Amino acid sequence: MSISPAGLRVFRDPASVAVVGASNNPAKWGYWLAMGALAGAGRRRVGLVNRGGGEICGQMAATSLSALAEVPELVALCVPAAQVPDVVEEGLTLGVRGFLGITAGVAGEPALAARIRAGGARLVGANSLGIVDTATDLRLAWGNFEPGPMAVVSQSGQLGSELAILGARHGLGISRFVSVGNATDVTATELLADLAEHDATQVIAVYLENFADGAALFDVLRDVGKPALLLTVGASAASSRLARSHTGSLTSSLDVVDAACRAAGVARVSTPGELIDVARALLVTRPPRGRRVAIVGDSGGQCGIAADAAHGYGLSVPALTEEVAGKLAAMLPTGAAVSNPVDLAGAGEHELSSYAATVETALSDVDAAVLTGYFGRYVVDVPALTEQEALVGLRLGAAAREKPVLVHTMAPDDATARALWSMGVPAFGLIEQALRALRGLVAVGSVVERAPLPDVRPIETVPQGYWAARELLAGYGVRFPRGGLSAAGLTGPFVVKAGWLAHKSEVGGVRIGLSTVDDALDAMRAELGPGEYVIEEQDVRPDVVEVLIGARRDPDFGPVILVGAGGTETELHRDLAMELAPVTVDTAKDMLGRLRCAPLLRGWRGKPAVDIDALAELVHTVSVLIAVSPAISELELNPVRVGPDGPIAVDALIS
Repeated sequence: MSISPAGLRVFRDPASVAVVGASNNPAKWGYWLAMGALAGAGRRRVGLVNRGGGEICGQMAATSLSALAEVPELVALCVPAAQVPDVVEEGLTLGVRGFLGITAGVAGEPALAARIRAGGARLVGANSLGIVDTATDLRLAWGNFEPGPMAVVSQSGQLGSELAILGARHGLGISRFVSVGNATDVTATELLADLAEHDATQVIAVYLENFADGAALFDVLRDVGKPALLLTVGASAASSRLARSHTGSLTSSLDVVDAACRAAGVARVSTPGELIDVARALLVTRPPRGRRVAIVGDSGGQCGIAADAAHGYGLSVPALTEEVAGKLAAMLPTGAAVSNPVDLAGAGEHELSSYAATVETALSDVDAAVLTGYFGRYVVDVPALTEQEALVGLRLGAAAREKPVLVHTMAPDDATARALWSMGVPAFGLIEQALRALRGLVAVGSVVERAPLPDVRPIETVPQGYWAARELLAGYGVRFPRGGLSAAGLTGPFVVKAGWLAHKSEVGGVRIGLSTVDDALDAMRAELGPGEYVIEEQDVRPDVVEVLIGARRDPDFGPVILVGAGGTETELHRDLAMELAPVTVDTAKDMLGRLRCAPLLRGWRGKPAVDIDALAELVHTVSVLIAVSPAISELELNPVRVGPDGPIAVDALIS
């Protein structure tokens, strides 16, 4: 996609605007757009159009675009759907450069958008709630928008409006607001690219329900140079799946969206409230270097709840080193928990500075700290301690300049909490708010590295059947058991496979542990019919773990790579990790480490560890093959049996 932000200037700072369908009725769109346009009359010329003419919102209205004193650059369309094509044609004839389509239900909308583009203009919408740019006094939307640093690009106008309202409650105003509506012409991707040079925007909020050309959209979010937060639902076009393999059937649309978010450093949030919490935190502090967090509190119960919640949000609460734990033990009362979480055990009540000292000490071992409990409420319950609490807040602010510090306080609306925010310490009234905000900070600061595409020969023709697939993949270094189309030269025990079947074990297409193959072949031919039967030496190595490695080409996001617990119980375990392909070897190791079965790979209950390095190399290889081979839509190795001496694939599917 060619992204040309310069072509969108008409939607951020037009020299002139006309509202067609302007009205004096506050219950109508024409009123809100007329009033909003007139609010920017000090910066641009404003024309109001109503077929009945007369005075509207204090200004005389023209009866048509042609009757205006000059041709407007931007026209807002809020007339009945049947009238929209005629107004557009009139505007194009006059030389209008942009149309904002408020009206929904316009017949032949794609053709109308094509006509607008052919006429040298662009369309935002239709079915849009409007556009706002507070930096240029452009206000063409329903509702009021407070100026601020957050840009909102939303497929749902009302959801975008909710984000603006929630932000305003916390002093977080809007720099730019665009309801993309049906996005018949101008896309969300273009609008996001247009924010790169928008100085007023410091954080970007995005709501989308589908991800057509998702790869281009996330490339823009990665490169726009400003933190981005994504709110979505599960109904994207990416939910289109290939059902032949586990790779296609096990993953959902959101799995792919999450992988795209990780590759772009975008934080995906679940609710509008969470988005605002993360955005507020991003505006006062920076992302941590990792996900290790110290939990510090003055209540064992609150510390325990915080630690459990942190784990649920994908944060790590590691034990502190002996050195740091020793320092904490020396400064806290006997019996205080000092391993992480850290419980002050009454030290805070005795000396308020203990809160800051404990956080400062614990931070040396982790990437961020969360202080939970009573701190922040002394200003309410014990006013005499107001000054002391403020001094502790200053120390927390100083610590937060090195690593993020977040606070859960039982007085989120009072003086100490407000002061903490001003010093770069997000202070929330609920522990889940603080931890979700930290999770968002981590996501923005953690970009999954994509592997460069090496000079690898692509797979140009899809092989037919297992034998052809294994022969092809062996040429790329994938290791298989010794095998053939007969048992000649092979040593038992043997495995016989119906090579043309995708799901062999489910229909009796695999026989294992055979000392001879003739009887098994006769029985399988009688049951399954003629076909290519592959005979292999059975992998009988001890201490192996079965893993799935799969790759597919998503219709919106392109190639993805998947690893998981493998074998015939793959669907039962649903133990998976996914990223956009290709991945580096290090990223492949991280994916393997995220699996619930990872302890089996590292060695479980006295068993030796498998060769994780070689397994990660194989994941990398498969990810490269899907990325460089547009002729294939899916590639799966399942199971891959990996032991201390490396991985062996015992089944393969390419389609």
